[in-house]
Amino acid sequence: MGVRRMREFNVALLGKWCWRMLVDRNGLSYRVLVARYGEKDGFLKMGGGGLPLGGRRLSACVMEEGGVEGSWFRDNVTKTVGNGRGTFFWTDPWLGGVALAVRFRRLYELCVNKHSTVEKMFVLGWGEEGDAWQWRRRLGDWEEELVGECRTLLATIVL
Repeated sequence: MGVRRMREFNVALLGKWCWRMLVDRNGLSYRVLVARYGEKDGFLKMGGGGLPLGGRRLSACVMEEGGVEGSWFRDNVTKTVGNGRGTFFWTDPWLGGVALAVRFRRLYELCVNKHSTVEKMFVLGWGEEGDAWQWRRRLGDWEEELVGECRTLLATIVL
């Protein structure tokens, strides 16, 4: 084949797969891997030893946990939110590099719309009077304070 640096070639191919899976979650490759290994909160499941080494690396880069060759993919590739259609509100690290599900874990556990996109949440309204916030139960005072923090963070966003 004329490829002298097989390791770099492999990393490049894994990076290409990771990119495809981030930008096209409805694509055939992502659907096949989800059918084979499962999905949790919009990402491929890690767990067990079910994934072969290449699959573990691929899944890790899609889940933003370690990435290909350490943190190479996460450190060198960024995704622009744009209109928010292809970005999950809670699970994608679209705001400050950390997923809202991580930053506001308690709110994520209580929310009804875990798989909403940024666009959908924006259209519903994430301000004081917005309908984006739907909870499994009534929030306590400290949880309401977390919602306030999240709203403050979101107030700077314009789609």
